[in-house]
Amino acid sequence: MANNDPPKKLLLQGNEAIVEGALAAGCRFFAGYPITPASEISEMMSVRLPRQDGTFIQMEDEIASMGAVVGASLAGVKSMTATSGPGFSLMQENLGFACITETPCVIVNVMRGGPSTGLPTSPAQGDVMQARWGTHGDHPVIVLAVSSVGDCFDITIHAFNLSEKYRVPVIILSDEVVAHTREILALPAGDKIEVIDRIRPSTPPEWYIPYEENSRGVPPMAAMGEGYRHHVTGLIHDQRGFPTQKPKETEAFMKRLFRKITHGFYEIQMTKSIMMEDAEVAVIAYGSVARSAQRAVMQARQQNIKAGLLQLITMFPFPKNAVDTALRQCRSVLVPEMNIGQISREVKRANTSDCRVLKYNRIDGQIITPTEIFTELKDM
Repeated sequence: MANNDPPKKLLLQGNEAIVEGALAAGCRFFAGYPITPASEISEMMSVRLPRQDGTFIQMEDEIASMGAVVGASLAGVKSMTATSGPGFSLMQENLGFACITETPCVIVNVMRGGPSTGLPTSPAQGDVMQARWGTHGDHPVIVLAVSSVGDCFDITIHAFNLSEKYRVPVIILSDEVVAHTREILALPAGDKIEVIDRIRPSTPPEWYIPYEENSRGVPPMAAMGEGYRHHVTGLIHDQRGFPTQKPKETEAFMKRLFRKITHGFYEIQMTKSIMMEDAEVAVIAYGSVARSAQRAVMQARQQNIKAGLLQLITMFPFPKNAVDTALRQCRSVLVPEMNIGQISREVKRANTSDCRVLKYNRIDGQIITPTEIFTELKDM
């Protein structure tokens, strides 16, 4: 596409837009296993990746899929997988391995009703806390949520950029409604898209220290097969990658894992404010529920109710400052979710004002509608 050409407009599902975003970000490896409602991502990747000298592998299950993604990334290739709740559960052990080895990768979880097989074709948001705490042990993680087809494209690119920049797995939470909603998406030219790649070593192989401490807390990453010595283990390791049980080395390693994320809060924590300038009541929402919330806020404004929406894009690290600002401004805040109330708890934890935090939940496999949210806003 030439620089002066208009953006290419396509009618896409959310799942298809995720594929477009991943390819634009430089993803060239995908391993996965079909599962509703995420299967379109695998299907489209199986067609598109080979055309761009990439690799698609359908694995025997989600455990192997996550392992293949980690291996491909260690070999220097931007990699991702996509799944839904049951498959995401199976990925947790290898997700932990990616965390401790600081391996960049992107995992898309298109949420559906659960637990277990649950409601395979119905929307839900029950995997929010699993995305943060699913794998065991203390670990940093970045979790982003998409609410529209445009989000699916833009935030997928951002997910790869954050993953590469901070050497950390990034989880994208979608849901069945966002995944299968079709909207027109204007695809920008490739040179209009910011793409970040991992930092490679600038030293010769004999000087390379794979987990060396630096001011950013993010060590350069050599690809397997490039001649650099790179010991990879799921054990706590020293700066050279070898297992250690020395308390000082263990503590220094764990603190660095978290410090690199806290140093990046300014660009990692993303929210979107809609009509919040003079809002007296507000909705805090994410995913497809944020779409309903935006419509409800518009209805409320038409009824002279000063309502606003704070849409959470970054779920974790939780954007406490943005949430706290909304809570201090408003007398009441509503947190609608398609779960029993997972993020409402985080909002309440962030509340240091007299603002009332109310929740509205559906756990029946049905989306929360604009009318339901509008009714709650009127009562508030």
